[in-house]
Amino acid sequence: MSHIRNGGDLVVESLSALGAECVFGLPGQHALGLFDALRRSSLRYVGLRVENNAGFAADGYARTAGTVAPLFLSTGPGALTSLAALQEAAAASVPVLAVSSQIPSAGLGGGRHGYLHELVDQQASFRDIVKTVHTARTASQIPSALAAAWESALTVPYGPVWVEIPQDVLLAPTTVPPVIGLRADPRPLAPRPELIAEAALLLAQAERPVILAGGGVIRSGATDELLHLAEMLRAPVATTFGAKGAFPWKHPLSLQSWLEDRHTTDLLEDADVLLVVGSGLGELSSNYHTFAPRGRLIQIEADLGKLESNHPAFGIHADARRALAGLLDSIPVMEPDGRAEEAAAGLLKRVGARLDEQELGLERDLLASLRRALPDDAPVFFDMTILGYWAWSAFDARVPNVMHSAQGAGGLGYGFPAALGAAVASPDRPVLAVSGDGGAMYSIAELATARQLGLNVTWLIVDDGGYGILRDYMTDTFGEATATELARPDFVRLAESFGVPASLTTPAGMERDLTAALATPGPSVLVLPALLRMFAPTHTAQAPTP
Repeated sequence: MSHIRNGGDLVVESLSALGAECVFGLPGQHALGLFDALRRSSLRYVGLRVENNAGFAADGYARTAGTVAPLFLSTGPGALTSLAALQEAAAASVPVLAVSSQIPSAGLGGGRHGYLHELVDQQASFRDIVKTVHTARTASQIPSALAAAWESALTVPYGPVWVEIPQDVLLAPTTVPPVIGLRADPRPLAPRPELIAEAALLLAQAERPVILAGGGVIRSGATDELLHLAEMLRAPVATTFGAKGAFPWKHPLSLQSWLEDRHTTDLLEDADVLLVVGSGLGELSSNYHTFAPRGRLIQIEADLGKLESNHPAFGIHADARRALAGLLDSIPVMEPDGRAEEAAAGLLKRVGARLDEQELGLERDLLASLRRALPDDAPVFFDMTILGYWAWSAFDARVPNVMHSAQGAGGLGYGFPAALGAAVASPDRPVLAVSGDGGAMYSIAELATARQLGLNVTWLIVDDGGYGILRDYMTDTFGEATATELARPDFVRLAESFGVPASLTTPAGMERDLTAALATPGPSVLVLPALLRMFAPTHTAQAPTP
């Protein structure tokens, strides 16, 4: 039968014109016009089994592909189920474009008409999370609403955006011509020249400059500028957990990422000028808000809400790459005297000595085995699990934008679906997901997705019989743990029931087994029964001092 174009066609035509290549999502009754229109487009549809997992997959795709990831959702329960994923995208500045259906136009306006999936104000549930909210109440509004959302998502700071369209608008015939000439041009965020000049003067005069690089360095593609500036200034560089790979791990000026270690906090506090670029100095980046700088603080941050939100600073509201490039043009090259390299080496030696005292060989060996098994350019996605917490501090991400975790919002269930999205974006590379047994249960259904699409994702599940980190937190705080022990399935047999190859591994055999799994096309699961511990905290009064 011949098809009469409708609002759904305008959506997929608009996304294609803006540069989209695929769409993530899950169909629902009010959104059927969106999904039917996919049949008539060149967009690839990547269907997940749970909306929150679809959101995580879109997140993983956007991080890996470096562009906007469209996410199709249905009204009410379907939309609301994506909230945790959109919160992670917001916290980590990831450009996910959520397109949701709405109840029919006649039901909008706050009345209680009793439509299926009806919310009094659906936008209100998302307005506090996403960057911007857009509505198309007529077919002619759809292209412009999507272009505005796309532009917002890719204007620094990046972030998720929300577009909703009533069911009847998606289904109604339209005379709007096919969408061809649609563009979205993100606005640049350049630093003011007088601010760069003043910051350059402060850094040039500093005796003990130090740099703390955050995730904004990765997102803006400023790793080369960061390296050159550090070498010009002879400044040691620490990277936040969201900036893994922003600075070479083994560089003589590298402080690595031991931000939960008091030795690192002391060194940052002792800088007479500390340059913080692309970080809001939040809880994790400030050693749980114990960081108290004594010198001058310069903060370059694209998110105006994070600028000087935790510490008074010489604030520069700008994209990290543009700001660092401006500093490079304004600062003379400093003569090396070896002090900065000595400070960096001394810090890492002290951190290592503290770890050596804690009998953490199993954990350190496991992370080292994972690093050896994983190709340098292979993306890895860590869930909120003890091995992931170790990776924040200890994992050497040898190239930028390959290590990711849910440390932005801190929700469970991120690792595996996000890895599926990365595999869609980069099908020629193996992708690794790492979860605990508790977090794995959030996304077990997506084994069906991995099998159906044949995605090259290996899932390492560390099975310790419960919520391991919460078990430790409660035991340390209250003397015993409550509600942390879990009955769980036989993960190997469960994965095999989906048609996904799976096997048990051991700490001694993990490197061999993981190497083999990553080299085999298609999805696979490795289950590692192990009880892991975290290193002792240094932000509490009870922390031991070496």
